[in-house]
Amino acid sequence: MNTPNKLTMLRILLIPVFVLFMLGGDFIPYNYVGAIVVFIAASLTDLFDGRIARKRDIVTNFGKFLDPLADKSLVISAFICLQAFGLVNPVVVIILVMREFLVTSLRLIAVGDGKVIAADIFGKVKTVIQMFSIIALLLMLCLIQVMDMTFLASSLTTAASVLSWLCAAAAVVSGANYLIKNRHCIDAKS
Repeated sequence: MNTPNKLTMLRILLIPVFVLFMLGGDFIPYNYVGAIVVFIAASLTDLFDGRIARKRDIVTNFGKFLDPLADKSLVISAFICLQAFGLVNPVVVIILVMREFLVTSLRLIAVGDGKVIAADIFGKVKTVIQMFSIIALLLMLCLIQVMDMTFLASSLTTAASVLSWLCAAAAVVSGANYLIKNRHCIDAKS
């Protein structure tokens, strides 16, 4: 259990804490502040685990398996929580989940053939858009809650709609790119 894998495990352990803050509004004062702090901390573990693993040359199969699972779980959990508040259209969440199933399935098929499908620029851009969108929406929720900026409520709804559909578009483009580049993995002749 090296440092990058410990950071990945920490990210997984932070997901239920994040969800608790997001959904615990009646029981946890300033729950959105806690949610954004936990989300940013979890996101930073993603940034550091990869850098450390590559720098120290300690990339493991355990890390290759668990890291993407932790990333997807964190992002999907955030979008499901935001959808529960009516800030994200359920169709967006379905698109995001379907994209993750598609890419994960392609990767599993490729692994069976002894190949690795690495993240490409489209996948990385999609991730950046998702992280930025989640943090921006959480920040707006914090401002409304902590500073009683209720006038931001209509802006939050608009921002949530624009950002979530932007995330959906990035997911579709990224998913289509993975599918086109790796269609040989699911060729009917195979």
